[in-house]
Amino acid sequence: MKITDVDIIPIYPRLASRYAHRRVDMYGIDHRILYRVATDAGLVGWGETRVRPWAHPEPDAGKELIGKRPFDFINNTLTLGPGMNTALYDLMGKALEVPVWKLLGPKRRNWVSVAAWTRPASPEHFRDEIKRAAEQGYRIFKIHTSPLHDVFEQTQLAEEVAPPGFRIHYDFNHNRSLAAVLPIISELERNHPIVGFIEDPLVRTDIEGWRQIRSQTRIPIIMHGTHMGGMQEYKHEMADIFMLTGTMFDTVASGFALGKANIQVILQHESGTLGKAMAMHMAAVLPTHTAHSINLDDQYEEDVTTTTLPVIDGSSPVPEGPGLGIEVDEAAVERCSQQKPMERPRHVGVLEMPDGTKWFGPSYVSPTTVTGTEEGMIRGFRSHIWEDDESAEFKGIYDRVQSEGVVRDE
Repeated sequence: MKITDVDIIPIYPRLASRYAHRRVDMYGIDHRILYRVATDAGLVGWGETRVRPWAHPEPDAGKELIGKRPFDFINNTLTLGPGMNTALYDLMGKALEVPVWKLLGPKRRNWVSVAAWTRPASPEHFRDEIKRAAEQGYRIFKIHTSPLHDVFEQTQLAEEVAPPGFRIHYDFNHNRSLAAVLPIISELERNHPIVGFIEDPLVRTDIEGWRQIRSQTRIPIIMHGTHMGGMQEYKHEMADIFMLTGTMFDTVASGFALGKANIQVILQHESGTLGKAMAMHMAAVLPTHTAHSINLDDQYEEDVTTTTLPVIDGSSPVPEGPGLGIEVDEAAVERCSQQKPMERPRHVGVLEMPDGTKWFGPSYVSPTTVTGTEEGMIRGFRSHIWEDDESAEFKGIYDRVQSEGVVRDE
C-alpha cells in the first residue's frame, strides 16, 4: 500500500454562538486545516489541526509523501505536524483494521480526562465560560492569564458558578520573573482552591526559578514543551507535569520515559473531533496521562465528522473503531471549506486604570505597556474592546489611535 495523494483543505467551521460578542478575542480560531491522505488500496486517512490565519501551509505541502508507504512513518522523527501524523495513523489503523492506540502500546485506560478552553477573557466572560463548561460535563478549564485581565477577579467570579471539585488550569505564559509570579501563585493557593494547575509560570530558561516555585507551592506546576529534551527538565525537577510536544517519536518516547519516573504528562491537540480522537488514542497508552487532555472541539458550532466525542463526568471515551474510529462527513468538509472565515470587526481598545485614567489603542491596551510592570502586578483595572458603533465619538478615537497608536485620554 502506497500513498497516492495528499490534500490540504482549509476549513472555516462556525464558532460557538456564545462568541458572537467576542469576535476580536476569538479571531482566527475558525482557521483549521484538514489533511486527506489517499492510497492505492482505496483507503483514506484524515487528520486536522488549527492554524494561525497568517500561517496556512502551502497547498502542495505533504506531496513528498506520495509514493511512500504509510508505515514508513510509524513513530516517525519527522516534523510533519500533528494533523499529518493524525492522518497517517488513521490510515495505518484502517489498513490493519485496528484502533490507533494498538499501534502505540498497551492500553492503560478507556476514558481520558478532558479540559474545556477559551482565549483570555474578562472576569464576566470567564464566569460564563465556567458555567457552560460545567453544564457540558467538563470538570477542568484551561485559560491563559493575560495582562489585560485581573486573574484574581477572574478566579473570584469563576468560584461563584463552579460546582464542587471543578478546577482551573491557568497558563501563565512563561513571561515573568520569580519575584513577580511567586506572590500571585501564593495568593491563589491560599485563597482559591479552585486553582488546580499552573502552567509555564516563568521564562523557560530560569531553571532554578522553576525549582523554587515547585518547592513553595502545592499546586501542580506544568511545563509546556521540553526544550532541553525532556530528561534534562526532569533531572532538574522543574515541573510536576509535562505537556508533551514535538514529533511522534519525541512525544511517545518522552511520555513512556516520564511514565517510568511516575511523572504526569498532558497532551494538547488544538483542533476539532479528529484531533481530539488522536489525543485520546495517545493518552490511552501513555502510562501517566492521568491529568487531562486539552482540545478545542468545544469551540465550534459544527464539525466535519459524523459524530463527536461526548464529555461525561469530565472525561471522553477512547474510540474503538479502525484508525481514529471517527468517520468524516465529506458534505460537511465541502460546506466548511466554502465558508468564509470570521472577520475581525473595526474596534478600539480601552484601558481604565484604578485612578480613573483612560487609555485608548488600535486594539487591547495592556497595563504592562503603559506602566512598565510585569503581568499581574496591577489590580483594579479594566480592559475591553469598543466595537464600531457608528458614533462620532468612536470615529474620533478610532482615527486618532490609527495615526498615533496608544494614547491617554486628556
